[in-house]
Amino acid sequence: MLDFLKRPIQTFQDFLFLSSRTFRNVFKKPIYWNDILMQMDAIGVGSLPIVLMIGTFSGIVMTLQMSRALATYGATSQTGQVVSISIVRELGPVLTALLVAGRNASGIASELGSMKVSEQIDAMRALGTDPIQKLVVPRLVATAFMLPLLTAIADFVGLIGGLLIAITVIGNTVDQYWNSAIDVLAFNDIGQGLMKPFFFALVISLVGCFYGMRTSGGTQGVGRSTTEAVVVSSVWVFFIDVLITQIFVNL
Repeated sequence: MLDFLKRPIQTFQDFLFLSSRTFRNVFKKPIYWNDILMQMDAIGVGSLPIVLMIGTFSGIVMTLQMSRALATYGATSQTGQVVSISIVRELGPVLTALLVAGRNASGIASELGSMKVSEQIDAMRALGTDPIQKLVVPRLVATAFMLPLLTAIADFVGLIGGLLIAITVIGNTVDQYWNSAIDVLAFNDIGQGLMKPFFFALVISLVGCFYGMRTSGGTQGVGRSTTEAVVVSSVWVFFIDVLITQIFVNL
């Protein structure tokens, strides 16, 4: 009767096994620094243009929406506070993580999936190289380092986008907007805004590697693994977001 649960439970068990091996290998030699730097460039620098664009647009849209609501109460001077909290706590980390999941989890899954179906990973094992150490660890380390940086950049350009609307549409001054936006931020907000992308990065990279390394079925299997990696990592992003938000709310 519970046979339909066997596959998801087995999949989750395999994912935990891969994750535990990866975390054990993070500080284990050899450390492939060149691979880590290459992945940092692909994940961080490669994602920068889209992060800048989405961060700016999110700040603009949030300011436009909040200005209308705050104008009802004559509190347009508080626009910076609302925009700052919304972007730093939620919009910046979540939108950046979803962009990285869509761009890089799919890329990792397709790359490793192609290596799997072409038996490159098996050849790597035959030559005495640990695929986890060579393929998974560099992607995990690079994503965990770059995603918080990308999130900080997205937060900043989001506030800049909000500033443009606050000045041109609402009529706030630069000092009024920035003082309102900066003064409202507490250590809890900044810590929450930087902790979320770190855990998002761990999940995104591990999910992409997991589905890539279990690919089978040729080119169709690569496409299937890519789709599953994006969907599963996006769902995990929202789950972790709820969990961390609940923790900080209780604090």
